[in-house]
Amino acid sequence: MQGENAGEELLRSRVENIAGFYRKKGRMPSFSEVGQLTSLASKNAVSKLVTKLEKLGILMRDEKGRLIPVSLSNKNKRPIKALGTVEAGFPSQAEEELSDNLSLDELLIQNREATFLLKVSGDSMSGAGILPGDMVIVDRGLTPKNGDIVIAQVDGDWTMKYLRKRGTDVQLVAANPAYKPIRPKSELKIAGVVIAVVRKYR
Repeated sequence: MQGENAGEELLRSRVENIAGFYRKKGRMPSFSEVGQLTSLASKNAVSKLVTKLEKLGILMRDEKGRLIPVSLSNKNKRPIKALGTVEAGFPSQAEEELSDNLSLDELLIQNREATFLLKVSGDSMSGAGILPGDMVIVDRGLTPKNGDIVIAQVDGDWTMKYLRKRGTDVQLVAANPAYKPIRPKSELKIAGVVIAVVRKYR
């Protein structure tokens, strides 16, 4: 029994390490990165761990064999509101609307009550790896810092850009050279900070 408990603790620790990587990077680790995160030296050991996590319903693989999170915690699952679409090209009029519910793992969301999802349109953040059709996870409870990717209302229009501050000068900067930086003319409201990206491949 003691050995079983130790095995469960080790598995839980490894799952938490993988979840921590996902929270920090906004993507799942590669197989080699899983080995580093879990202190497994051989590819065979990593493969066995991934297979076990698949059987437990914690992970799955896409058609290219890449890892996708399913449930990195089996407790306290609740839906997170999906509030519509944000324009990642030129700013455009947008209204908040409840379009869907997605259930994400408790470990991936640090501030659940202040977290919501938005679907991306436009390609201005493609250089940051955020593409049309992706879902971004946004935390409205964080204080936006220089360099954060933010959801912002600029002079009445919504957009997603890097926040760049230098003294009193504030700009919203795209991750695509086709788009010029935006300087608010009269009003800037930050609705939240992007903390992760979710992509569905099929």
